[in-house]
Amino acid sequence: MAAAVAGPARAATGTATGAGVTATAAGARGADAAAARRHAAEAVTARSEGGESRVRRTRLDNGLRIVTEAMPELRSVAVGFWAGTGSRDEPDALAGASHFLEHLLFKGTETRSAQAIAEDVEAVGGEMNAFTTKEYTAYYVRLLDESLDLALDILSEVVWAPAFRPDEVDCERQVILEEIRMHEDTPDELVHSVFSEALFPGEAVGREVLGQRDAIVAMTRDEIARFHAEHYRVENLVVAAAGNVDHDRMVEAIAARCTGGPGDRPPRPEAEIRPAGAVRVLHRPTEQAHLVLGMPALSRSDPDRWALSVLNHVIGGGMSSRLFQEVREKRGLAYSVYSYRSALEDTGTFAVYAGTAPERAPEVLSIIGAELDRLGAERCLAPGELERAKGHFKGQMALGLESSSARMERIGRSEVTTGEIQSVDGMVAAIDAVTPDDVARVIDRVLGAGPRVLAAVGPVDGDDLAARLSVGSTSHG
Repeated sequence: MAAAVAGPARAATGTATGAGVTATAAGARGADAAAARRHAAEAVTARSEGGESRVRRTRLDNGLRIVTEAMPELRSVAVGFWAGTGSRDEPDALAGASHFLEHLLFKGTETRSAQAIAEDVEAVGGEMNAFTTKEYTAYYVRLLDESLDLALDILSEVVWAPAFRPDEVDCERQVILEEIRMHEDTPDELVHSVFSEALFPGEAVGREVLGQRDAIVAMTRDEIARFHAEHYRVENLVVAAAGNVDHDRMVEAIAARCTGGPGDRPPRPEAEIRPAGAVRVLHRPTEQAHLVLGMPALSRSDPDRWALSVLNHVIGGGMSSRLFQEVREKRGLAYSVYSYRSALEDTGTFAVYAGTAPERAPEVLSIIGAELDRLGAERCLAPGELERAKGHFKGQMALGLESSSARMERIGRSEVTTGEIQSVDGMVAAIDAVTPDDVARVIDRVLGAGPRVLAAVGPVDGDDLAARLSVGSTSHG
């Protein structure tokens, strides 16, 4: 089970959400009276490109949401249980509780051990995993469509009836501490955590998803179980499935298995935006200096999110992007250089990463800063850049949705974060609609909004880097 980390993967999850869905109301259709009582008064259908009903949504009368995307041409089905709780929903004393739960739920239920769960899934050729982010946690299984009932049995048990055996809690505690050590020994991942903490100092939204070591050590079995009971309530959960799956059958099957507690999770604390320039350096004896330069950006529902995604592709989203060409292709200063955006409920980030030789870090940083300054001053793109970026964005999005797992993740993530699922056609139309004026506006809103934050991991001088950006407030670790 892997926790989500900052970087391109997080950026991708942030750009997949959208707004708008064609909705129709429908009643319960199950023949089973017990299932019918638990059906919702609402079912939402989004039309696919061919006009067929592909994405459907039902809310049970207890508040649990079920979304499916029919892909009858496949022999597989991917099923995910999504909880609308992540690391930003944790109090300081429980920093890492969401990620701890991600590990613990697959450790077993009252009727299944961790080994039995793994053997049952693998015996039918399936695969299972889970991941945690700042705002949600997902547990999923992908297997042959004929084994759907097995996936629903296992996921229903692990999410709603985990055992929380004390010896397994202590075992996973050590596993998580090792995962934290591994993260801290991976500088190209660690630097994104340093950046987030510098951008949102002292806030849960800026904390590393894996958790704080002291909190993980001190967390008790009962505290973790209480956090689960408070957050894994049915109104905070989404069941998503994509592949060769029948929506009505899914609704009946989940309704018959649902044993989650009523209600929603506690209110989420808002992120406090404090746009103060800062440089945070972790001195490590690494072969490279790892840099992240960024700033606050847009939330996942902001109307300008599509323009920012297009701008991201221009700056550092591919091999033809400005920074890849300037830093790597023309000057050979880095092997890896890219930009990314990460969107949350009420805020977001935009950042550029580069890994380079320590002695070249100031030069690379100057090039990145100069490119962002040039965009801020010119407020426009070169001829052809906008259309190339749109084409790249649309192509990557389409290629990334060719499996049942990817489709399940799209609809599950969209439902648990926004309560809305935009059709692929709708997303393509939103990208095509981005104009030069939209790009100019988002350049002003993001690149020109205020001071930048720099995070660095490696043998570098923070004061030297700060001087290159004219940024103060340097801290070292």
